[in-house]
Amino acid sequence: MSSKKYGVLLVNLGTPEAPTPAAIRRYLAQFLSDRRVVDIPPLIWKPILYGLILPFRSSRVAKLYQEIWMEEGSPLLVHGRRQQKLLSEKLADIPVVLGMTYGSPSLSQAVDSLLQQNIDDLIILPLYPQYSSTTSAAVFDSISKILKGYRTIPTLHFIRSYASHPAYIAALKESIEQSFTKHGQPDRLILSYHGIPERLATMGDVYPQDCKATTQLLAQALVRTLDYPADKIMMTYQSRFGRLPWLSPYTDKTIASLPEQGVEHVQVICPGFSADCLETLEEIKQQNKTIFLNAGGKKFEYISALNDNECHISLFENLVNNIIQ
Repeated sequence: MSSKKYGVLLVNLGTPEAPTPAAIRRYLAQFLSDRRVVDIPPLIWKPILYGLILPFRSSRVAKLYQEIWMEEGSPLLVHGRRQQKLLSEKLADIPVVLGMTYGSPSLSQAVDSLLQQNIDDLIILPLYPQYSSTTSAAVFDSISKILKGYRTIPTLHFIRSYASHPAYIAALKESIEQSFTKHGQPDRLILSYHGIPERLATMGDVYPQDCKATTQLLAQALVRTLDYPADKIMMTYQSRFGRLPWLSPYTDKTIASLPEQGVEHVQVICPGFSADCLETLEEIKQQNKTIFLNAGGKKFEYISALNDNECHISLFENLVNNIIQ
C-alpha cells in the first residue's frame, strides 16, 4: 500500500434540514440555482424560481417530506451517515467524510475537514452510479470552486461513475433476489432511474448510456442466476419536472399502463439511487404503488436502495482500494 495519506469524500445530492416549508425553500433555492441542474439563463430563470416555484412548491414538498422523515432525520442523510461510518470502519486509518452538494453537511465543510488532517490525496466518490452532468459533474464543479480557496491542494482522484462495476451489479442482483424470495417473482421488474431532460442527452450527457449499461448487465445476471426472463425487465425514468420532454419511458405512465396488459404483480427498484430518499420512498413506494393498484394491479413491492447493505459498503471499499493499492 502507498505511504501517501488518503482521505475519502462521499458526496450525495443533499436534503433539507427539516421537513418544513422554510427549510425546503432554502434547499430548493440552492439546488435549482445550479446551472448544472437548470441551465436556463438566470435572467429568465430567477423570476420563475423565486416568483412561482419556491412560493408554491416549498409547502407541497414539505408535506411529502413529513411522510418519510425518520426519527434521526432525513432518510438520505441518515443512510449517508451510516454509509460513512461503515466505510470508515472498513478503511481503518483512512478518514471518510460525508458532504452534500446542496444543503448540510456542506461540501466546503467536508473538504476542510479532510484537508485539516493533512491528506495528500483526496478520493472523491459521488454516490451516483451513473454519470450525469446534473449530478457527478456538479460535484466536480463544486469541489473545484472550493479548492480555489486553498494554497496547497491534494492530488485528486474523482470516481466518475460505477454503472458497470461487477460489485455494483452483484449488489443489485442480491437485493432483487432477496425480494423475489420474500414476495415471489413478479410479472414485471421495473428498473426506475431518475430522469434528465432529453435536451441534455442530445447535447452529450452520457447518462442514458450508463443507465442502459447497468440495465443490460443486471438483466444478464438475473437471467443467469435466477432464470428470470429478460423480457420481463423494464427500464424507465422517473421524477420529471416541468413541461419539456425528459428521458422516457416515464415510470408513472408505464406503471399505469401495465394492468390493462394483464400484469398483476410488479416490483420496482431504483438502481441510480445509492440511498433511499423522497424520490424513492414517496414517489415510488407510495405514489406509484397507488397508481398501479388504482389501475387494477394486485401486488406492488418497492425494493429498497442499497443504503448501508454490507455488499454496498464493500463496493465502496473496492472502489477506494482500486486507487490506493
